[in-house]
Amino acid sequence: MTITRRAMLGGALALAAGGLAGCTAADASGSLISVGFAQTGAESTWRAANTVSLRNALSRRNGFDLMFIDSQGRQENEIAAVRSFVTRGVDVIVLAPMVESGWHDVLDEARRAGIPVVLEDRGIDPSDSSLYLSRVGDDFRREGGLAAKWIIETAEPGTRIVELLGTTGSSAALDRSAGFDRVIAGHGIRILDAQDGGFTRAGGKEVMAAFLEKHGDDIQLLFAQNDDMGLGAIEAITAAGLEPGRDIRIVTIDGTRDALTELVAGRLNQVVQCNPMLGPRVASVVRAVHAGATVQRQYIAADRVFDAKAAKGVLATWPY
Repeated sequence: MTITRRAMLGGALALAAGGLAGCTAADASGSLISVGFAQTGAESTWRAANTVSLRNALSRRNGFDLMFIDSQGRQENEIAAVRSFVTRGVDVIVLAPMVESGWHDVLDEARRAGIPVVLEDRGIDPSDSSLYLSRVGDDFRREGGLAAKWIIETAEPGTRIVELLGTTGSSAALDRSAGFDRVIAGHGIRILDAQDGGFTRAGGKEVMAAFLEKHGDDIQLLFAQNDDMGLGAIEAITAAGLEPGRDIRIVTIDGTRDALTELVAGRLNQVVQCNPMLGPRVASVVRAVHAGATVQRQYIAADRVFDAKAAKGVLATWPY
């Protein structure tokens, strides 16, 4: 049993992130650290950038032997991927859980095998929190709250809005909704409709078209829980003969290059960042747990909010 596995079974969980960045990539013997990474899929521009960041950071050049599986948007594929990592006896498992629930059995198998688990991006059911060591991601509740804050500050009481929600059951969708609802409550904003667009551009276009058919000119503002759904909605709004950003104002979350471009062009009105470049932090956490060090329960990426002026200032060098 390795030091990492003894550390995990001992349940140690706490140290500041600052000391992790200087760790060497390979273990003390110079061997590569074997990592199994189960990604949810490739449903969005954000997800594609996130995958690139993880694969680059967990590369052989950096001292890792990475086994990567794209789960193609299906939780059963992710569960099978984690089981395959357990069977292979990897040193550390990195999991980007598609939804919050349904992970107990497979993560318990990893625990019993002595393989530490690090969550990347989304979270899992709090009742299963003992089955992973750390989560590296963004503050989804804060993101939803920032979108609501912009609406409150710029919209008249009685403004009628629709919501494009992310994948049902995912922590990103649940927490963004919770943060949004908490901040928007009591401010006189009318929510006409809210439906799952699956975090995809096609889903956003389809659901927005249905909203327009159902609610027509009643819709004044759209909150899309990610950029891709918002970009799909722009297509539906344009096809309906309306001007996105003017006839229907739009706020989204992610901060992709495509969204910032639309923000500068005036077809989006506000974008809340969700940073996908989590690879370097994940790599430092993996090194630490493999070495038997303790780590924080959560590492939250820094995010910002963009209006057109701010987007124009960063677009030329924006990494994703």
